[in-house]
Amino acid sequence: MAKKRKVGNLLALAVLSYLTQRPMHPYELSRSLRENGDARSIKFNHGSLYMVVGQLAKAGFIVEQETSREGQRPERTVYALTDAGRHELRDWLRELIEQPQHEYPHFVAALSLIAALPPSEVLTLLRRRLDLLAEQCTEIRTMVGDTLATGVPGLFLVEEEYRLTLLEAESSFIERFIEQITNPETGWGLMWAEFHGEPAPNEERQQS
Repeated sequence: MAKKRKVGNLLALAVLSYLTQRPMHPYELSRSLRENGDARSIKFNHGSLYMVVGQLAKAGFIVEQETSREGQRPERTVYALTDAGRHELRDWLRELIEQPQHEYPHFVAALSLIAALPPSEVLTLLRRRLDLLAEQCTEIRTMVGDTLATGVPGLFLVEEEYRLTLLEAESSFIERFIEQITNPETGWGLMWAEFHGEPAPNEERQQS
C-alpha cells in the first residue's frame, strides 16, 4: 500500500534526485530537468517547480544553503538535500519501483463508456489513434537512436524504452479491438450497431 507522503507530487521526487548531485537553485533545477528530457515524464512549469521546492523545504527534505544575486537578476536561493530528504528519495523510489499502482488513464475511462458512440465512429477514431501511436513510436525510436549515438548509456533512456513498450502494447490492443468489432461472425459490432440504428460494421466497409 502506498505511503502518505508529506509532498506527493512526482516533481518533488525529481527535485530530490537532482539535488543528490549538488545544491542547486530552482532555475538550475528547471534547466536540468528539461535538458535531460525529464519533462517528458514529469509535468511541470516555473510556478509548480517553485511551489514544490517550497513544500520540500517546509517538510525538511531540503534546506536553503545560500542566496546570491548576479547583476540586475532577482535573488536566487540555492537549496541542498538534507539527510531526511535523501531518505525520502530512496524510500519513495523503492516504493514506486516495487509496488504497482492503480491508475486512472483517460483512455481507460473512455473505453469503459465507449458504447455511447456508434461503432462506425469508434472505428474511425481508433484508426486515427493507431496512426498517432505509430508516429509517437517512430519519434521515440529516433530520439533513442540519436541519443545512444552520442554515447549516452542506455540506462539513462530506460523510461523511453518503457514508454515505447506501452505504446506498442496499446497499438496491439486497438488492432485486436477493431477485429472484435468488425468480425462478421464473432464480432461485437452487430448488436452495438443495432443499438445505434446502424448497419453492422465490417472491415471491408470501413476501409473502402
